[in-house]
Amino acid sequence: MDDDRKTRFEAVYEQTYEQILGYAVRRCDSPEDAADVVSETFAVAWRRVDALPPGDEARLWLYGVARNVLANHRRGAARWRLVALDDDVADLYGHSPEARAELSVITRAFAGLSEDDRELLSLVAWEGLGSKEIAQVLGCSRNAVRIRLHRARKRFSKALAVAGVNAHRFAVEAV
Repeated sequence: MDDDRKTRFEAVYEQTYEQILGYAVRRCDSPEDAADVVSETFAVAWRRVDALPPGDEARLWLYGVARNVLANHRRGAARWRLVALDDDVADLYGHSPEARAELSVITRAFAGLSEDDRELLSLVAWEGLGSKEIAQVLGCSRNAVRIRLHRARKRFSKALAVAGVNAHRFAVEAV
């Protein structure tokens, strides 16, 4: 590998490692699984360094690669379950028993959504992506993202309402 390609890879790695790691950690059952997803994602980037887009688009490209790696990882796993969000984010929402109980209900409602709905909502809430960026990650149009996201939000809101949670308190801004 020549120095320019090596330098390009190193720069992209340094700029995106934490974001790709966060993406993987929030979607894997264990730190080891997340580490596998991250290492495979960057192995693909290393092999395809000439395909890395410029600027911030490299991060979006890597999200797409990580998504595919994660899908392959899940297909190969005997059993996959959603990471329990209760312990990971409980401190962000309060220490009272009521807040923990409500967070548990939210986690179950989120886990009950389809994998596609969870991924869309996670790309907005956890990764902070907009519809244009999500379209790049998923390989679809911005309009398709907006429609899918609207439907996913409605399904999540309905699941929260069934669970007795006021979904309007947790509204995510429209993308």
